[in-house]
Amino acid sequence: MLPVPPYVAALQPYVPGKPIEEVEREYGVSNVAKLASNENALGPSPRAVAAAREACAKVHLYPDGSAFALRGALARKLGVTPEELAVGNGSNELLELVVRTFVAEGEETLTAEGSFVVYRLASQAHGRRCVEAPMRERRYDLRALAERLSRRTRVVFLANPDNPNGTYFSEAELRAFLEAVPRDVLVVLDEAYVEFVDAKDFPDALALRRRFPQLAVSRTFSKIYGLAGLRLGYLVASPEVVAFLDRVRAPFNTSLPAQAAGVAALEDEEHLARSRALVASERPFLSAGLRALGATVWPSQTNFVLADFPGRPGGALFEALLREGVVVRPMGGYGMPTGQRITLGLRAENEKLLGALKKLLRA
Repeated sequence: MLPVPPYVAALQPYVPGKPIEEVEREYGVSNVAKLASNENALGPSPRAVAAAREACAKVHLYPDGSAFALRGALARKLGVTPEELAVGNGSNELLELVVRTFVAEGEETLTAEGSFVVYRLASQAHGRRCVEAPMRERRYDLRALAERLSRRTRVVFLANPDNPNGTYFSEAELRAFLEAVPRDVLVVLDEAYVEFVDAKDFPDALALRRRFPQLAVSRTFSKIYGLAGLRLGYLVASPEVVAFLDRVRAPFNTSLPAQAAGVAALEDEEHLARSRALVASERPFLSAGLRALGATVWPSQTNFVLADFPGRPGGALFEALLREGVVVRPMGGYGMPTGQRITLGLRAENEKLLGALKKLLRA
């Protein structure tokens, strides 16, 4: 057996949501409602699909390694400069690049226990310790995080809104935390779900960067833009941070179709509005339906809800739902043995889920 570093041998691979084709093949079901991976139920922007299709005619050529057009489009939309933007093969690549670039041997990352597992996995994959502060009622406890800052802390990962909990912290909470963070510690604020937020006190992270230059903001095209299969994300950070990431990232790390689709998706305001409206309608509908079945449902600012079904082991309920043609995400790995994370689907998909749960929970 080839020797590997102990920290690699100890890694548990990330487990994605079960694909529709696999469920159909294994369980002999059809018309599967996949509510497991927080994808956009409306699908991708039609403009993005057309742009990607056109770009495919040129895939014999390497993509623009600097993603000039995409960074320019993002800069115009966000009110930043292209030099403040790094793009990646999904925001996951950028999170991993941050660890690889800025956390040296003997240094640490810091995040919240029960938040997005990739922060810990990215740290462990590079042999770096990830310190985790406890949450409070499935929300980030930024005071507890501040108490765990040390001379070894190099990067702090925050998810707002959080995955898998759907909860958020306010601008006042974030500002107080940033005041406590040394200026030589990079704070990465993961805003993968920011476009679904309607909370009035949610932070304006891009504006806060002017006061706190060590703040970097990570976002993705996988959620509201519906481009998960193309793998495209971006990071807004100081030009210095972006320049160092550029030294480390692989050349041509985003594909030609992905770049073209990203530019087009940013321009498709109609698709963005329809996607927001769907979530605004289905989030209260699904939450109320789950509560009526006896589940505990956490308030969400995302395109998914976290539900707990007391007395119903998560693995068994997940398996039973698969047999009904519904895919959700069991939360045992996040310390919720009876929990499920459920993506907001179309109304028919949400009704199918509620019908299946009603049948299973009353059996």
